[in-house]
Amino acid sequence: MSEERHGTRRSGGPRKAQEIFDATLDLLAERGYEGLTIEGVAQRSGVNKTTIYRWWPSKGALLGAALIGARRLDFTPPDTGSLAGDLESLLRTVVTLLTTRPSSDIAVSVLGAATQSPELAVHIREFFADRIALEQPVFDRALARGELAPDTDTMLLVDLLAGAAWVRVVLRQLPLDKDFVSRAVGTVLNGALART
Repeated sequence: MSEERHGTRRSGGPRKAQEIFDATLDLLAERGYEGLTIEGVAQRSGVNKTTIYRWWPSKGALLGAALIGARRLDFTPPDTGSLAGDLESLLRTVVTLLTTRPSSDIAVSVLGAATQSPELAVHIREFFADRIALEQPVFDRALARGELAPDTDTMLLVDLLAGAAWVRVVLRQLPLDKDFVSRAVGTVLNGALART
């Protein structure tokens, strides 16, 4: 990703933003949202807490910036040459996020906290808006190839796939079959109704 995505222009913050973001996500994974404090981030990152407060007035604002700006959560949209292939790649990214520590701890902590903190929920919406904007080239290419109907609700398409992974892994706490990704994409793209 470009420096603009990670630097002070995109996410706002001092030159040591990456260290601050890393400390924020590490503490979130270790202690959950309740245990995340700006004082703890300052200590972990070696940055004065007044500097952090100058850029992010609350831990919700800081976490929102970290989710968008942290290099460890970088995202490059796939280009496999087909919509199905690109969606499978996107879904594998979600599955990896939800099944690999510490990213799984971060994801679950954020989900739980967003239901309790209206302020954090705003920042989570910004994070997902950032992600859907990054994913848009996948759908633009699919439309140009004639694979996608022009009136397709692409956010719904992503939500159906990502939601399936979240429900299966986080809520049902079931292991994923090795063909989960391809079956999920196939069902969303082709439907489940019997063909006559």
